[in-house]
Amino acid sequence: MPNINTEDLKTLNSKLAGELFFSDLMRKLYATDASVYRKLPLAVALPKSNKDIKLLIDFAKNNQTSLIPRTAGTSLAGQCVGEGIVVDVSKYFTQILNINESEKTVTVQPGVVRDELNNYLKPFGLFFGPNTSTSNRCMIGGMVGNNSSGTTSIQYGVTRDKVLKLKTILSDGSEAEFSSVTRDEFQDKLKLDTLEGTIYNTIYNELKSERVQNQIKEAFPKPDIHRRNTGYAIDELIKSDVLSTSTSTSTSHFNMCQLLAGSEGTLAFTTEITLQLDDLPPTDSAMIALHFDSIETCLKSVSHVMQHNLHTCEMMDNSILNLTKHNKTQQENRAFIEGNPMAILMCELKADSSQELETLIDHFLKTVKTLNLSYANPVLKGDTINNAVELRKAGLGLLGNLIGDKKAVACIEDTAVALEDLDHYISKFTALMASYNQSAVYYAHAGAGELHLRPILDLKQTEDVALFRKITTDVAKLVKKYKGSMSGEHGDGIVRSEFIPLMIGDANYEILKRIKSVFDPHTIFNPGKIVDAYPMDKNLRYEVDRKEPEIETLLDFSRSDGILREAEKCNGSGDCRKLPEFGGVMCPSYRATKNEKDTTRGRANTLREFLTNSEKENKFDHKELKEVFDLCLSCKACASECPSSVDVASLKAEFQYQYQKENGVSFRTKLFAYNNRINGVASRTPALINFMFSNRFTGSIIKSVGGIAKERSLPLLSTKSLSEISQIANNNVVGDGYVKEVILFIDEFTNHLDAEIGADAITLLNHLNYKVTCVSHAESGRAMLSKGLLEDAKKMANTNVAKFKNLISENTVLIGIEPSAILTFKDEYIRLADDKEGAQSIAKHSFLIEEFIQQEIALGHIKPEQFTKEDKTIKFHGHCHQKALSNQKSSFDVLNLPENYKVTIIPSGCCGMAGSFGYEKEHYEVSMQIGEQTLFPSIRKASQNTVISANGTSCRHQIKDGTGRVARHPISILKDALL
Repeated sequence: MPNINTEDLKTLNSKLAGELFFSDLMRKLYATDASVYRKLPLAVALPKSNKDIKLLIDFAKNNQTSLIPRTAGTSLAGQCVGEGIVVDVSKYFTQILNINESEKTVTVQPGVVRDELNNYLKPFGLFFGPNTSTSNRCMIGGMVGNNSSGTTSIQYGVTRDKVLKLKTILSDGSEAEFSSVTRDEFQDKLKLDTLEGTIYNTIYNELKSERVQNQIKEAFPKPDIHRRNTGYAIDELIKSDVLSTSTSTSTSHFNMCQLLAGSEGTLAFTTEITLQLDDLPPTDSAMIALHFDSIETCLKSVSHVMQHNLHTCEMMDNSILNLTKHNKTQQENRAFIEGNPMAILMCELKADSSQELETLIDHFLKTVKTLNLSYANPVLKGDTINNAVELRKAGLGLLGNLIGDKKAVACIEDTAVALEDLDHYISKFTALMASYNQSAVYYAHAGAGELHLRPILDLKQTEDVALFRKITTDVAKLVKKYKGSMSGEHGDGIVRSEFIPLMIGDANYEILKRIKSVFDPHTIFNPGKIVDAYPMDKNLRYEVDRKEPEIETLLDFSRSDGILREAEKCNGSGDCRKLPEFGGVMCPSYRATKNEKDTTRGRANTLREFLTNSEKENKFDHKELKEVFDLCLSCKACASECPSSVDVASLKAEFQYQYQKENGVSFRTKLFAYNNRINGVASRTPALINFMFSNRFTGSIIKSVGGIAKERSLPLLSTKSLSEISQIANNNVVGDGYVKEVILFIDEFTNHLDAEIGADAITLLNHLNYKVTCVSHAESGRAMLSKGLLEDAKKMANTNVAKFKNLISENTVLIGIEPSAILTFKDEYIRLADDKEGAQSIAKHSFLIEEFIQQEIALGHIKPEQFTKEDKTIKFHGHCHQKALSNQKSSFDVLNLPENYKVTIIPSGCCGMAGSFGYEKEHYEVSMQIGEQTLFPSIRKASQNTVISANGTSCRHQIKDGTGRVARHPISILKDALL
């Protein structure tokens, strides 16, 4: 790497409208993508304009460094890692610039998310067809760079087919617009005395001869394999009317975009993309999920079912299916699976009417019956199709769930062959894997002749790194035998570029090198990819044969073989970058800031970097880690929504604990962590305290001393604690004929701040003939957990486990009102408590109060007849921990118990308060930005007659501060509905 000092970078940064980062934190954040590779970049740039990009190109040329273009960073082949400046366009190059309805085209900047674009296009009756598994966060620029395909390519083609025009900046800083040109226009291009003109001349001279064209046709993948990304697409260029030597006249004009699509940012820097769109697909659809007892019978079916004009034909093997059993989100999506199939083929049919669709289904099932290869063929419609699609999409991330160092490695996962060769190819592939004692993972695009095949390897060990190369080499030779493509849609990157000469021949490879040289003579753009490749078995994410650091933690991470492997579960798939409009909760702070450091991926990767490479005795003692965890709201969404189930909330708690051991605990941290003790003292004079909190003068002093945002209102104390109320309740139990006894956990938040909700809960359950028992116990420890005071939280866990383990059972369950408190029994206590068996037993019998009532409704013990018939409209917002560890349906069912109550769940993520987070002055703005994403607008749209409901105390406070509306707990609403 050239010697570029900090002053040079500071000077460059001063010239940019965007930002340039060169701290250790930012460099480490961008050292990896979704591949197995790691290269520490010189810096990270977030350009705001074309001028910024020209400045970066000029700097790279003058300082002999390079630029690595990046959008969402979900590349599987290592395209987004390099030693130069990573240029991330995902934050500022995000505009949809123009739509032409009559021509069905749209022009976008490269940082537009694919699904975001299609949401914009839907009212026009149009959409962009290529559909990757990462479509809710991958960006158009990355899709062009990789020539992405996805599930719909069998119907709508690949990205290259859709790119009409590209505005680019070339390696000399000049701007060039590439689009379809006629023969005459091509001749005009040849006359240009610019780099653009030189490029056209070189392409023409390299490809014009019949000998060269025959050489290309002979060596490149079969043309009927529409997923082929091996090298630069010179096999597409020679089909144009300018270059074709075929006796039949070519009708296609020359378009340099065909070359740039799939070039992985190695030839030019794209700033605008014009795409050809399609009409929205037919609205009526069905998916037939064919279940097979073997991979072989599944693949034998593919060519037959593909005769039915399928819109998708996707495969999953049992390796993927088994992993879905252990992911909360995917457990719900796999409900259609019957038995234990070795493979499932998901075949989607679409039609313009339900009658036409039924005819298509009948014809399809007749073929399936004649084949007699599948043992079950459920027909999915409506939401169940979406569930199945999400299950398939999660495949990549789920592979990161393999515990330990052996992982399903991306290296041969992108091979594509002609459909008629698929079953023979896979048969030979399976035999090859068996020779290496490998049981590979099979999934993805069977209908396109492409399966994502992955060996299971430990790339921390020399012998498996050697296998990594041997397997890839042998598979490349096998693909070549079938004249297939080594890269179907994921690109060559680092992992496959080394094999391009084998795949297309040395003579054709030399053409690619000369094309690269004319576009980029100084090797500014993404070096080491496609030509002059980096070695595929070097620069790996993990140092080979290095002794793993021994890291002691207070939380128990044994389920992942330690905290380091918990962080290593992140494979970079970037699910945490999806935007609010695509649902879910993960990751609230990224949705507000759009910064990579605020993603689940960013936090896991940074922690992995420091735990692996820090020379400090306490490897957590780094300010960079404090910075990267600062905006984590500990919402727990990652534990359930991340396909790899990376539990960043637990990682943050452990980090805070370890960091504070070296750096001390701040006054404000203690203030929030011990708020229950403070509230206990303050509750002796609640009227005085509430006056001080609500008075502008005294309240501002309290906020200033506590580091609380001046805009934030302070929570008021209940006039009587729930502990006092419950003592009265215990003396007024129902009669001997009660339905069940429950033990109510008096959490610290309800006890002092929302005691009236606790009283409502007792009244409601008593009225419904349940005996409510309250016992003396410790607080949950939630506030201590959120602040990293794990030793204190552990004491609470041990005290409560000892208290409850002999009190609760299947017949006498523990129920709680505040989700964040009661759900500690199901989550952190299992990691904290010394009595693991006791903690696990309690976890099985601990429930949110809504969950308990939902179960009792199902048993027929609680009925609508016990409640009012009054009409009421309710909007409900669920707590993050409920979404991650339980479900919102319990609250929905409880609120729907009165027969004329109309309830909708607000499709909101995190409210933004997250305990103390939203109170802290430096976090207030982000907190409110998170609330504004979905929650606040939904509430503002609701009429004043609509009841707003939320079961989290922080959520209710955030709603009050953000919208002025008072949100009620579902239990209070239900209590008021009693007859």
